[in-house]
Amino acid sequence: MRLLVVTQYFWPEDFRVNNLVAELVRRGHEVTVLTGLPNYPSGAVYPEYRQEPGRFGHYAGATIVRVPLLPRGKGRVSLVLNYLSFAASAAVLGPWKLRRRKFDAIFVYEPSPATVGLPAVVLRGIKKAPVAFWVLDLWPETLQAIGVLRSRALIRMVGRLVSFIYNRCDLILAQSRSFIPQIAVHCAQSGRCTRYFPSWAESVFDCTSRRSEAPAPEVPVKQAAFNIMFAGNIGEAQDFPAVLTAAQLLKTHSQIRWLLVGDGRMACWVSDEIRRRGLEDCVLMLGRHALERMPAFYQHADALLVSLKDEPIFAMTIPGKLQSYLAAGIPVVAMLNGEGAELVERSGSGVRCRAGDARGLAEAVLELAAASPERRAEMGRNALAVSASEFDRDKLITQLEIWLAELAAGTGTAS
Repeated sequence: MRLLVVTQYFWPEDFRVNNLVAELVRRGHEVTVLTGLPNYPSGAVYPEYRQEPGRFGHYAGATIVRVPLLPRGKGRVSLVLNYLSFAASAAVLGPWKLRRRKFDAIFVYEPSPATVGLPAVVLRGIKKAPVAFWVLDLWPETLQAIGVLRSRALIRMVGRLVSFIYNRCDLILAQSRSFIPQIAVHCAQSGRCTRYFPSWAESVFDCTSRRSEAPAPEVPVKQAAFNIMFAGNIGEAQDFPAVLTAAQLLKTHSQIRWLLVGDGRMACWVSDEIRRRGLEDCVLMLGRHALERMPAFYQHADALLVSLKDEPIFAMTIPGKLQSYLAAGIPVVAMLNGEGAELVERSGSGVRCRAGDARGLAEAVLELAAASPERRAEMGRNALAVSASEFDRDKLITQLEIWLAELAAGTGTAS
């Protein structure tokens, strides 16, 4: 198939869509990616891209078509402008840059913002190609939950925009089962087709890759330490106030150490809070590193932390990092509600507490630290088992191929 992937984020930025594109090309599809200038998460366009933009025109056999945008910056206003500028630029310049190219289907990757669907809707009309929209973040609910939107009028306006996009897609894919009824709220047309399509772990996270890596030298060696590692975006949704409160409650347990690998809009706040609370010895910020280096960092992890704020919208979410954690075969500490928490509990892959419950998180960490090595190894095996049974990459991408082929042939039906 000739496929167009529309995504605001793409290589050299680290997102799961990179892995998907590479696999689709490997399976023989002709893939073109419409994206912006790489600037996530730093907020500035990558210096290496500015110096040699020509080096970033192809990835794993796919052709990359880039449009200009305003970088994310550091504030909320600049973030909004970043979202809007990509949507406008891709909708206006995208059709011109893609002129004379034909596509059998258009696939939209939406971790946030939902506005990435606007250029896809425009291209759907011009190219006469069906659109599949992968919803990884619900708008406007997430914006409301993290405090970006407080005005009811603005929330309604964003809701109408989301409805406009959803109702012009041919297939909507939901990253969790809980998303499906919420998508239906914004999808008035009965002909829309929504299906469950979860994320998967990139192959770099599997336990075989982890065992073959030497431990990352960036992590100071501490004898008899019990390391809880958080890897990923350090943002508002991850509820770092509660995480740091848990660390503070365990400050006297000198063997317990929290390792934060990543970057994000809350990173400066977290760094300041670590100093203010006197947590420098037990909470280490290790910075952002390439995806390929994560197995080396995981070598230091006795447990992997996943957390989300105590908001109804986040109870519907399966955080993308959870699939990566499970594939690593390391016990999970989950400060979550809803579908993600239920997954950890029923699979026996770790311990959990309620979202926002700092004391509960501290108790969960103590429980895991006190568990026998055999018990933690069992949790790791359970994590691998549920990863293989529910989030197998090859099976999921094969299912996506089938759906896209049905859309391209005009045989996709609503269900």
